[in-house]
Amino acid sequence: MSLTRRALLAASAALLVPPVARAAIITDAAGRTITIPNTVARVFPAGPPAAIMLYTLAPDLLLGWPRANRAEECAFMLPDVCARPEVGRLTGRGNTANLESVLALKPDLILDIGSTTPTFASLAARVQEQTGIPYALLDGRFEATASTYRQLGALTHRDAEPLAAYTEKTLSTIKARVNEIAQDQRPRVYYARGPRGLETGLGGSINVETIEFLGARNVAAERQGGLATVSMEQVLVWNPQVIVTIDRDFADGVRSDPQWAQAEAVRAGRVYLSPKLPFGWVDFPPSVNRLIGLWWLARIFYPGHFDEDIRALTRDFYSRFYHVSPSDADIDRVLEGRG
Repeated sequence: MSLTRRALLAASAALLVPPVARAAIITDAAGRTITIPNTVARVFPAGPPAAIMLYTLAPDLLLGWPRANRAEECAFMLPDVCARPEVGRLTGRGNTANLESVLALKPDLILDIGSTTPTFASLAARVQEQTGIPYALLDGRFEATASTYRQLGALTHRDAEPLAAYTEKTLSTIKARVNEIAQDQRPRVYYARGPRGLETGLGGSINVETIEFLGARNVAAERQGGLATVSMEQVLVWNPQVIVTIDRDFADGVRSDPQWAQAEAVRAGRVYLSPKLPFGWVDFPPSVNRLIGLWWLARIFYPGHFDEDIRALTRDFYSRFYHVSPSDADIDRVLEGRG
């Protein structure tokens, strides 16, 4: 794995950007007005989506990660940034950071990217009041990625336009092609999580946003919500034509399981293990890492409509967003989903 020349030049240039002349007043995605200091040099990510997006735009600003990265993940990121310490998380499942530990890190900004509901807006306001540190809450919805990049650029005094424009072009290109596909050609899809494959994303869940963006029929969409545990009997009633999973154990065992063998997707050999290095391509966590996964899913759902070279797309995406240029062997490893 080698750093791209462009990434090195961009990182060097970013460090030389002078601070703005005065503090900026920014309105975040929850409608909260926050004052951003003249110089933003240290940013605390409140959760994984914020850490990933900040890394893609301004890796030098990232104080640390919600959880320490594994060696196999660091192989696909800037080594020194990937190795930064575990700082815990303020939001989401298993929040582990406390305000004392956040204050000890002396961040100029706390960044959260995800839900902007009153619950999370209230948390942001409370943490900001208790710490005195500006806390920005940005929109984590997949279709808001480009606008969130631009807002993040304003918060950090960085040029986010190249990544925002790439995002807009990707979404518009794929959406236009999907819109031409007849409804009866759109597969019934089940998203399987967990070693038994019985955790899934309900309709509107952030975990299945890319599946639904592609117009596929999420079989669990009859109920709205987040993640849910379902029964084997229910999956067989849904009888998905395609199964996408992030769990290696499930993917390895599903074909030999007599219950799962009754599902059309298993009989047809249409069970797909999502790539996950350095971050999941479908979910886990739901951040900008899903952009490259959109191409991967589109090729699975609509092979006659998406014939792009996924290897070339992967290399380009990793260069732009993760600041590394993967070798052919690296890409093989990613596409096998064996992280």
